[in-house]
Amino acid sequence: MTATTIDPILLEVLKNGFEAAADEMALILMRTAHSSIVRDAMDYSTAICNAEGETIAQGLTTPMHLGSFYDAMRHLVTTFAGNIHPGDVFIGNDPYLIQGQHLPDIYVIEPIFAEGRICAWATTIAHHADVGGLVAGSNSIGATEIHQEGLRLPFLKLVDRGTENAMLFEIIAANVRVPDLVIGDLYAQLAAARAGRKSFGALLDRYGADRIAAYAAALQDQAETLSRKAIEAIPDGTYGFTDQIDGLGEDPAPITLQVTLRVSGSEITADWTGTSPQVRGGINAPLSFCKSNVYAALRSIMPADVPNCHGYTRPITVTAPAGSLVNCTYPAPCGARGITGYRVIDCIFGALAAALPDRIPADNTGGSSLPSFGGQVDGRMFVFSECVMGVWGATAAHDGQSGVPHMGSNQSNVPIEMIETDYPLRIDAYGFVPDTGGPGAFRGGVAIRRDWRVLTDDTYFGIRSDKALFPPHGLFGGGAGSPALTEIATGDTTRRLPSLPTEPETLAAGTRVSHRMAGGGGHGDPLDRAPQRVADDLADGLVTAAHARAAYGVVFADADRAIVDPEATAALRASLRAAPAP
Repeated sequence: MTATTIDPILLEVLKNGFEAAADEMALILMRTAHSSIVRDAMDYSTAICNAEGETIAQGLTTPMHLGSFYDAMRHLVTTFAGNIHPGDVFIGNDPYLIQGQHLPDIYVIEPIFAEGRICAWATTIAHHADVGGLVAGSNSIGATEIHQEGLRLPFLKLVDRGTENAMLFEIIAANVRVPDLVIGDLYAQLAAARAGRKSFGALLDRYGADRIAAYAAALQDQAETLSRKAIEAIPDGTYGFTDQIDGLGEDPAPITLQVTLRVSGSEITADWTGTSPQVRGGINAPLSFCKSNVYAALRSIMPADVPNCHGYTRPITVTAPAGSLVNCTYPAPCGARGITGYRVIDCIFGALAAALPDRIPADNTGGSSLPSFGGQVDGRMFVFSECVMGVWGATAAHDGQSGVPHMGSNQSNVPIEMIETDYPLRIDAYGFVPDTGGPGAFRGGVAIRRDWRVLTDDTYFGIRSDKALFPPHGLFGGGAGSPALTEIATGDTTRRLPSLPTEPETLAAGTRVSHRMAGGGGHGDPLDRAPQRVADDLADGLVTAAHARAAYGVVFADADRAIVDPEATAALRASLRAAPAP
């Protein structure tokens, strides 16, 4: 079958069929998962890949996962060539052994056969509640090598020709703190992969393996064509950006990420030369994860009609020095590599702001904060982690969004009722924090606050956070958002934690942990913000009258009713504009 015989209508039908199979997998995984990190926070992903391991459809799940499927799949396909059979299901998680991401992200993958050969793969990845290691939740910032982070799995057969590997299930259960949740989530992944095999298998039965392969290849070519067209719309040139992660522990040294984007015609290269070397802490990122986040950032500025398959990545090249923070080498730990992935996306946006000033938002809160709690209740261990989302920076057209995920994650805050029902924790506060959005003609999103109260003694606590020392920047005259803050209060004593604490905390019952995410950066001159918008923010509790005056030059005749004084506002703004820059 040649390209001239591809029916564009059938191509669109099959594209939607592929996507429906991936989305069905995603829904089944969510609805059958046992842990809150998968079921409620939705930290997982699904995809359908072709026989060679190239993604042809993605579930509506986590973008920073999805671009890394190809590297892991190529490893699986080549390693097990000649030893893949109907009824097999594979499992693996290790960044160095299988090109994975970090140990909590476990792949469960099933081949799809038709007409006597492998035609596709049903692939899943889920962040598991625990895989062992130094700390509950297996996200130790203080780990110095991957062997401290938990159970390492090369690709193995979890199911061999339809027979479950009972020994492997027992090994996994013996090495994790909450085996009921981990094994339950593995079965959820098995169910999702089985559903993907059946749904895609129905397409193979209806249209035939050769026809499906031809249309899947045509879809990849279409994605590449549309991707190249989108890249051509970016002015040719070299664009750079440098950002910092706060650093590790009580005496943090800033960790640098530096990207150079080179746009030439229909191709783009992201070069990470200048990024800090890998560190003795759990935030290192494998190259496959760096690439995945670059792909996610660039896909977000492409038109919606670009298919979410491997083809759109073909014009994109990602390079990074071996042994750097974004291309770590064995045995560097990477359990908390998510913070680096978010910063990869932020750096791509920072570089593109000069090329596409009307399309790129100001800086955001830096992705999800990841708190983890663990301990024992009545002799049973518990582990609770969640991805606290999230705040965006402002754009040239609207204020930054609040209470939404980072575009790299597409995840959710766990509902308070689920936390308090399942774990010895109480949520004391949850909501927006006024005066935290970066001032601008369009305001950055306001910070999210979440306070947890520990209800049992000897509770472990750790957190992965950022942007306390380097708050989200504004664009084109917009101000920075407020910095992040984590505090622990016991009785009358309150102490502040670093963004990335390397030493675990052991908390007594009654201790309160208070976390405030960073606010989003503003866009444009704050003195150009419409006074009525500031009044609306005051009425909504997003700014105070004092902040409105200081940041926006807006004066209220009646602050209680958010009524602006136009004359006093005009006079104050004129005075502020005339004042020399600090």
